[in-house]
Amino acid sequence: MKEENNIPQNLQEWQALAASLKIEGRAFINGEYVDALSGETRATYNPANGEELAQIASCGPQDADLAVNVARETFESGVWSKMPPMQRKKILVRFAELIEEHLVEIALLESLDAGKPIGDTMAVDVPGAATTIRWSGEAIDKIYDEVAPTGPGELGLVTRMPLGVVAAIVPWNFPLSTTAWKLGPALATGNSVILKPASNTPLTAIKLAGLAKKAGLPDGVLNVLPGPGSSLGKALGLHMDIDCLTFTGSTEVGKTLTEYSGQSNLKRTFLELGGKSPNIVFADADLDKAADAAALAIFYNQGETCTAGSRLLVEKSIADEFIQKVSKAAERFKPGHPQDPNTAMGALIDRSQFDTVEFYVAKGLEQGAQLVCGGQPVDEVAGGYYYEPTVFRNVTGEMTIAREEIFGPVLSVIEFETEEEALAIANDSIYGLAAGIWTNNLGRAHRMARDIYAGSVWVNNYFGGDITVPFGGFKQSGNGRDKSLHALDKYCELKSTWIDLS
Repeated sequence: MKEENNIPQNLQEWQALAASLKIEGRAFINGEYVDALSGETRATYNPANGEELAQIASCGPQDADLAVNVARETFESGVWSKMPPMQRKKILVRFAELIEEHLVEIALLESLDAGKPIGDTMAVDVPGAATTIRWSGEAIDKIYDEVAPTGPGELGLVTRMPLGVVAAIVPWNFPLSTTAWKLGPALATGNSVILKPASNTPLTAIKLAGLAKKAGLPDGVLNVLPGPGSSLGKALGLHMDIDCLTFTGSTEVGKTLTEYSGQSNLKRTFLELGGKSPNIVFADADLDKAADAAALAIFYNQGETCTAGSRLLVEKSIADEFIQKVSKAAERFKPGHPQDPNTAMGALIDRSQFDTVEFYVAKGLEQGAQLVCGGQPVDEVAGGYYYEPTVFRNVTGEMTIAREEIFGPVLSVIEFETEEEALAIANDSIYGLAAGIWTNNLGRAHRMARDIYAGSVWVNNYFGGDITVPFGGFKQSGNGRDKSLHALDKYCELKSTWIDLS
C-alpha cells in the first residue's frame, strides 16, 4: 500500500483504509517473500470483530533449516558481519526512516492484528520502533573495544565479535515494539537474524522485512518465519546452528526454551518473561496523579502488558479515597473499536485470552475479593473480545488474582500499613519485572527503590523511561536486557588477544 498523505481522522476512514490494504502473508527468506515449503497457510484474525485478515505462511522445521543455512552463509560471508560499523549505521538509520515513512500502514497493521487502539500504535508503537532501530544504528560506530593495562612487553586486546545467527521470538501483545528491541542491537552488532513473530500477530514483522531490504540490508541477514511455536519455535530452540535465542513471552515458554538450549548446543538464551508488578501508593503521594497512573498501569493495552501494575498496594489510611479515584480514572478506558481514534482500550487478542480473564474474575469472587467495578464482558463489536476495566479490593497476598499473571484489565488492590509491610508484599512474588512507588518522602523513595526486586522501578510515575535505559527482569521475569547500550552486549562475544611484544 502506498502511504497516505492524510492520516484518517475517524473510524470510518480507518476502516476504509483497512479495506484497501494488500496484506503480505508470506515468509521472508534470503531477501525474498516466499511460501512455506509445505505450502501450508493459517489465518490471522482481527480481534476487533473476529474476521479473517489474511492467510499467513505456516512455516515449520524445514523452513527453519533453510533460513538458518541462509543466515549462516550470509554471516560467514562477512557481507554484514564484517561491514564497517559506520556503514551498518547508515543502513539501519535508513531502515528507521522507512518505518516512519510508512507510519500509517504499519500502525494500521498493528492495530488490526493485535486489537491495539490505533491512537497508541500511531503515537507509541511505530515511532518507538523507529527510534529503537535508529538509536541502535547510531550507537554502533561509537562503541570502542579495549586495550588492557599491560606492561611494555605485552599488548592485551579485548574485542567484541557478533555471535552469529540469532533467533528472535516475539510476543503478540507488543509485536512491533519487541521486534525492534531485538532487531536493533542484534543487527547493529553484525549478526544474522531469524525472526519468528507470534503466530497470531505476524503482519508488522513481515512488513518490516521488506523495508529492511529496501533500506539496503543484504539478503539473508534478516529472515522472517511466521508459524506455530509448537513446531517452528521448538525447531529454532533445538537447532544446532543457532548461536543465540532471544525471547519475550510467558515464563512457562521461557523455561521450555531454556531446556531446548540445554538439549542442543547450549545456545545463549535471553528471556524477558512475565510479571505481577506492584504499584505502591503511600498516603503522602499526589493521589490524583497516582490514581490516573494506576489506571493506565493496568488498563493500557487492555492489560496485556508484562509490566502491568496489576497489584495496587495502597496505604490503609487512604484506601477508600484512593480506590474511588482509581475507579473513576478507569472510566476513560471503556473498551472501544481499536480503529476508532477515540478508543483508549481495544479488544483482547482472542477467545482464549478472553476466557482467561473470565476465569480469573470468577476466581477472585470465589476467593472473597470484593468487586469494585467492571467484571463483565462488553458487547462492543460483534465477534470481538472486549472486557470492562475491572477493580477488586480486599485482596490478600494468597489469592490467585494476586499471584498469577492475568494479562488482562483486572486490578487487585491490597492494603498495607507500614513501609516494611509494603516492601514484603511487593517482593512476595515469583516475578520481578517492574514496580511503581508513589511518595513525596525522598528517603522512603530511595529505600523502596533499592530494596524491591525488580528490573525497572518507577518513582512517582509508571511506564517511565526511554531507549537509553535497560529493560528486563529479576527472578522468573527473565534474564538479559533489552534497550540501552547493555542490549548490545547480549549479541556479542568478548575475545581476549594477548600479544608478546618482546
